[in-house]
Amino acid sequence: MIKGLFETHIFVEDLERSINFYKNVLGLIECGYNDERRVAFFWIGEPKGAMLGLWEKPKAEIDIRHFAFSCDVDDVVNKSVAFLKARNLQPYNFLKDGREKPMVFAWMPAVAIYFKDPDGHDLEFIAMLEGEGKPELGVISYEDWLKLS
Repeated sequence: MIKGLFETHIFVEDLERSINFYKNVLGLIECGYNDERRVAFFWIGEPKGAMLGLWEKPKAEIDIRHFAFSCDVDDVVNKSVAFLKARNLQPYNFLKDGREKPMVFAWMPAVAIYFKDPDGHDLEFIAMLEGEGKPELGVISYEDWLKLS
């Protein structure tokens, strides 16, 4: 019955700041706004495919969340870091190696890079890789993945 994830919501401290970020920095399409309820909605990818809701709350009520944007492998590997840096966003990975390069979750396998929104939510660009997962490898660099594949 379940075919995918359609919608997710996060709390933000300043709705206008977050609307600017998701619309003008990341390029999502705004599809709903209610000033009385202090909420805005954005299409993720193609309209009517998936939705993100932003709800304004006091800072004390904001709990940091994580979600990932599905991308093409080429975009994550070759374009994501430049895309983020051009928008003054700091890319990071789980390798803790100080490098700003995408890494591979070998168990999936998928290549990914992380960044934060203005409220500190952990956002991710991720793309599934071809082939079988190799969970014994853990999290490795994309370069190491290519050598092993």
